[in-house]
Amino acid sequence: MLQTKAAGKIVHGAVLGLLLLNLAIGAKVYSESDANSAANDPHANLDLFVNVLERIRHDYVDGGELTYEDLVHGALRGMIGMLDPHSEFMPPVRYSNIMDDAEGKFGGVGVHINIQDGYLTVLAPMEDTPAYEAGVMSGDRIVRIEGKNARNISMPEAIDKLRGKPGSKVKMTLFRPSTRKDIEVTLKRALIKVATVKDINNERKFTVDENKIGYVRLTQFGESTAGDLEEALRKLEVEGMKGLVLDLRHNPGGLLEQAIRVSEKFLAKGEPIVTTEGRRENEKRESSGRNARPELPVVVLVNRFSASASEIVAGCLKDNDRARIVGEKTFGKGSVQRILPINGQHGAALRLTTAKYYTPSHEVIHGKGIKPHHEVKLSREEEELLFLQRTPGGLKMVSDDRREAVEKFTDPQLAKAVELLTGKKQLQAKAEPKEEKPAEKPEPKETPKKESKPEKKPEPKPDDKPKDEAKEKDGPDDKPE
Repeated sequence: MLQTKAAGKIVHGAVLGLLLLNLAIGAKVYSESDANSAANDPHANLDLFVNVLERIRHDYVDGGELTYEDLVHGALRGMIGMLDPHSEFMPPVRYSNIMDDAEGKFGGVGVHINIQDGYLTVLAPMEDTPAYEAGVMSGDRIVRIEGKNARNISMPEAIDKLRGKPGSKVKMTLFRPSTRKDIEVTLKRALIKVATVKDINNERKFTVDENKIGYVRLTQFGESTAGDLEEALRKLEVEGMKGLVLDLRHNPGGLLEQAIRVSEKFLAKGEPIVTTEGRRENEKRESSGRNARPELPVVVLVNRFSASASEIVAGCLKDNDRARIVGEKTFGKGSVQRILPINGQHGAALRLTTAKYYTPSHEVIHGKGIKPHHEVKLSREEEELLFLQRTPGGLKMVSDDRREAVEKFTDPQLAKAVELLTGKKQLQAKAEPKEEKPAEKPEPKETPKKESKPEKKPEPKPDDKPKDEAKEKDGPDDKPE
């Protein structure tokens, strides 16, 4: 009897324990689900937003000076700014600036900027602009704008402060890592309209060198870049171009479609260019083969300031084994931003990161960049000398004792590119005489004096052959034109 009662108490205790455990688990699950539902409840969170909005309007010391539009736009900038450095809410003025960028004209100082290591950093000054002419350089950090600290400024805020009516002025303080010094500059804003395709002399004449090597530099990817590049390539082909150096150094990117059209110029039909992958849809872009030059030897120059569309072109030509890449690993900005107009908001829009770029071999670009085949680094001093060589009036920016260094500076990355292209041509030139000389080699051994004479006479013949070949290539090159 006693044993039965004891057993009953044990059973009741166990059941009670299980019930309490279930209640505890249930309470925990309920609290977690309740918290999750609260976190994802749009109505509850919108109520919170409205309550805070009204509290600011009524209780903030200067709340009477704030409009609802000021507060809502500020909230949207903060909300979208927390996503990544490239997404942003764009009020009508900012949206208009973006559209001007695509068209290649706007009022400003002429710098491409990005947030790098927490600093507002100049990726590249746009050529023929106030910033470029004042000596602003890639890598310079903008630490103050109009005397105000720019350390934690957002990209949209920085752009709005640097843009403005042509003729107006803006004062900036730059920190230059190479010298560890601050530089004060006052720039007069201008209508920025820059050619994106230039030759080695910052012009648009496009001539080949003594080795028949052409050189084209893309400063960015705007609406007319692919068309201007085609024009440049045709000029070089008329001169008998045998190889091309495509310089993408300090090119911060631009329009995706232009990067695709530039890549197509060197690919056969059907070759992959780029893949975009996001939440909603994945897209693979292939070459249509229009105006393709699949046999033209190409070397692409890049550095750590080559970004976005530049990396798409470099990655595409590298993965297709279509070009040799020379320089330094690129910036690593490989995300896709779409411009999404907001209905009923009088020209406002979102620029939202919706996908990431992948090279043809499915290598992600974002955060990694493109590694060159041949790594050739420039020191800070060499970068400055190159900048001064390229800058119109660059010699006037330096003291007399440095001018000789600027004038005599040889670009190591460009030299490597030319070496790769001319090296291939030299090998081909050497292969041709070897086929003609087998029968001549035994004869010169008996008469050493006569060796020099026959060797001198055939030399002009191989030199004549490339000239004839160049003329033959001018014909076919004229046809696609």
